[in-house]
Amino acid sequence: MTEKVIPGPVPDNAPIRDAVSIHTKKIYDSCRDKDCIEDLRLFLTRESQRIVDNAVSVRAKSAQLLYVNLDVEEVTFNRGYYTVDIRFFYKVRGDAYTLVGKPLEITGLAVFDKRVILFGSEGNAKIFTSATVLGDTDYRTIADTNLPTAVVEAVDPIVLGMRIYDWFDNNVGDNNSNSKGNNGGGNWGGPNASVAPFANNLRGVGEIPEQIHEHFGGDLFFDTVCRHVYVTLGQFSIVRLERDTQILIPSYDYFVPQKECVGGSEDDACSLFSKIKFPVDEFFPPDVLDAPEGYREAKSIIYE
Repeated sequence: MTEKVIPGPVPDNAPIRDAVSIHTKKIYDSCRDKDCIEDLRLFLTRESQRIVDNAVSVRAKSAQLLYVNLDVEEVTFNRGYYTVDIRFFYKVRGDAYTLVGKPLEITGLAVFDKRVILFGSEGNAKIFTSATVLGDTDYRTIADTNLPTAVVEAVDPIVLGMRIYDWFDNNVGDNNSNSKGNNGGGNWGGPNASVAPFANNLRGVGEIPEQIHEHFGGDLFFDTVCRHVYVTLGQFSIVRLERDTQILIPSYDYFVPQKECVGGSEDDACSLFSKIKFPVDEFFPPDVLDAPEGYREAKSIIYE
């Protein structure tokens, strides 16, 4: 009797039983990116802003990717291509230093927008299933089934730096100026006055999902302030466009798991514990980790 094929590498003599049609997501186009996001405005909590107003310097600690919002639009001048607008929401932590006492932790929200263009082919079919409910929240999904689905895979960013900038605004006008230096009616102060960062669009950050606010201990402060905190982040991401499709694949057999399920109760807790291997790596960290080239060096970069 021919040996059953199991998940994993397929030997050359593995018998193909038949061809089956499956429904899955087909990737039409994808790209990877390594963004160095310089001088990204950090919108602090009210308590953190109060701390920064009395601080002399800040130092970055960590950054967490909270959410990614995606929007797909057709490129009118190039059939089959689509723009993918991506908005990253980050929770950034740092320490603020004063002339006396220990450093105090500050927390804030950073928002980063980017756009990519990918091929997603064309499709005009509207998809209805037995789960479709007219007038329910899936109406937009029905209406937009001709668009491909955008998917973003990303890891938490690397914090490359954090700085304080003083803004002495003598004539506050348009807070959305993207110009540097003295343009826009204000002057950048401090040791880096000649290299002032781009001002972030304050109108855009108002469109923040309610779930994002729940990740912060207090209200986020979006009002005009004299002291801004800016961070520099390194972000790795993969973006792809997918469509539902049916493909034909070889089938070897139905797969029935061979491993028995291990259960337990309070009566045999020690018996289960005895089967757990000793966590050697927890006590003796490995000497070598498989990390991308340059990743470890970038992780250790900290700007005062």
